[in-house]
Amino acid sequence: MGLERLKRTAKAPYPARSPVERVMTEQATAETRGFQTEARKLLKLMINSLYSNREIFLRELISNASDAIDRLRFESLKDDSLTADDPEFKIAIEFDPDAGTVSVVDNGIGMGRDEAVENLGTIAKSGTEEFFDALTGDEQKDSALIGQFGVGFYSSFIVAGEVEVLTRRAGEDIGTRWTSTGEDEFTVEDAADLPRGTRVTLTLKPDAKEFAESFRLRSVVRKYSDHVGVPVLMAKESGGQDEDDDDDDDTELEAVNSAKALWTRPRNDIDDDEYKEFYKHVSHDFDDPAAWSHNKVEGKLDYTSLLYIPKRAPFDLWNREMPRGLKLYVQRVFIMDEADEFLPLYLRFVRGVVDSSDLPLNVSREILQQDDRTRTIRNALTKRVLDMLAKMDAEEYGEVWDEFGLVLKEGLGEDFANKDELLGLLRFASTHDSDPTQRTSLKAYISRMNGTSEQADPEQEAEADEESTDDESDRDTVDDESGGKRQDKIYYLIADSDAAARSSPHLEAFRARGIEVLLLSDRIDEWWMSFVEEFDGLKFQDVARGELDLDDEADESKEDEKKSDDEPLLKRIGEVLGDKVESVRESKRLTDSPACLVLGEHDMGIQMRRIMEATGQAAPDSKPHFEVNLAHPLVERLNDEADEDRFGDVVSILFDQASLAEGNAVAEPGAYVQRVNKLLVELLG
Repeated sequence: MGLERLKRTAKAPYPARSPVERVMTEQATAETRGFQTEARKLLKLMINSLYSNREIFLRELISNASDAIDRLRFESLKDDSLTADDPEFKIAIEFDPDAGTVSVVDNGIGMGRDEAVENLGTIAKSGTEEFFDALTGDEQKDSALIGQFGVGFYSSFIVAGEVEVLTRRAGEDIGTRWTSTGEDEFTVEDAADLPRGTRVTLTLKPDAKEFAESFRLRSVVRKYSDHVGVPVLMAKESGGQDEDDDDDDDTELEAVNSAKALWTRPRNDIDDDEYKEFYKHVSHDFDDPAAWSHNKVEGKLDYTSLLYIPKRAPFDLWNREMPRGLKLYVQRVFIMDEADEFLPLYLRFVRGVVDSSDLPLNVSREILQQDDRTRTIRNALTKRVLDMLAKMDAEEYGEVWDEFGLVLKEGLGEDFANKDELLGLLRFASTHDSDPTQRTSLKAYISRMNGTSEQADPEQEAEADEESTDDESDRDTVDDESGGKRQDKIYYLIADSDAAARSSPHLEAFRARGIEVLLLSDRIDEWWMSFVEEFDGLKFQDVARGELDLDDEADESKEDEKKSDDEPLLKRIGEVLGDKVESVRESKRLTDSPACLVLGEHDMGIQMRRIMEATGQAAPDSKPHFEVNLAHPLVERLNDEADEDRFGDVVSILFDQASLAEGNAVAEPGAYVQRVNKLLVELLG
């Protein structure tokens, strides 16, 4: 019976538990554990992956030394005895090529034993950050503390097989010696007879012995730490003398950094020569800058900018892939050379520096991360550059426009937020000026609208410029003195060159009526015009596109009477040209030429077609409109031509001539030459 009962018990289902029992059981088995950190792997990851450039180690050690000195400055305000033994703050770099060592020495705040264990023995532990957090709001603004990540010190192990730190805190008697090989252990012990501050000595790896050479160290200091506010000292170079004859105790030291960050000084304390000299330093340009702007912004974001407009374009201006941008500093310490996040690409010619401690750098301080702060500074600096350009006098800006005008035009297709500011900066050739080197602005163009083609004096232009801000509705309803319609558009013409534009038949009607036309001949003009519709309430109108409405009512009534008589001729011409054209119509553009080709309102122009062909893209098919000047003697004679062959030859020649006037190639050059020769023979016969 016992065996049977055992079998039945084994087959019975697991007894059901109530919900309360299940929860209590799960709570009994759940526990919270900390993540397991393998210190050796983490340290190796930081050393080998965090920094991409080996020379960064010197920047980080100098930055730490600078922070230690700044911390001592603050503490000495409360206790001046801390600096009584050595009041002159400095950082020194010592090196020994034979031993393969390099040392960075400072007389800053130093560390006690517990601080050395906590700060050097704990990865990502930053004494600077803790000190900064303890400061008040005003003290934080006045401080120039740099290292707040707590990892810069470990960059030493990129080049060092062993690191020794000798340090004594200001106000204490006993110092500390800390050593490590960058593995998972370090040694710390007391040390006597140490000066105030910290000495970090690196025993260089065999492949890093270059950093035990004077020239290499000096170049790194000048690149990254030139503007640190404390002198960085090194042994003065002997100039070829035997260094073994010198007594080490009498070694003369010299500062290898300028220790002056021009942008951190008040503008009133800096003269023009200093600004020009600093521009040459940051840009490697021999010429003086055309303009500069120095500003310090405080508030939600704190940053300082010093921006320069060069006089001459660099040779690689048109290589959009080249790295370029402003120099980025954090508390006077150089971070990157081409920080292109602060200005749009069309302002790539601008030089200068940005210094801010509010930017979202990555831990290694080699990469600038994108966020709202970066975008806010970018927007502000962009507007500042555009404002600099707008405030330049006409002659100086004319020179800048000749160098960078094409680049600024790129902004109209890339920076819609500043479109109006960019349009105000544009300069154009115009039928108003016979000199092709003269340029006019859109404001000046508007000031001359509905007036004569003669040059107005500056006062008249200023008055007209104010009037040009009237509403568009006012322009439409007011007639000019001649009784015709008042101009309510900005007229322009795009051509391959200034000469081609000035000789274009599309300008004939505008010249006859004294209407100014802007002449565009840069290779990107049609591209940026596709992004712009109006300026100051006036729409842009391409004189070589669509139908024009330039005639007054008297002319329109005469044309209506004559139109019915000319329709057969237009139809006859259309039969000759066939599918080469979209339509044949009477022209309101021409006064001297017999015919011209006109683009449809939404057709692609010759510039965009060439750009697409150059990039291997197929341009969409489109046919031009063939406009005929019915008042031209040749066209009048053509209307009476009974010989269909001759009529066809003349029409074809007119079409090919119109194509040539537009800058297009003749579709059949051989046939064109034969037709011309045939007519010449008949004429001479």
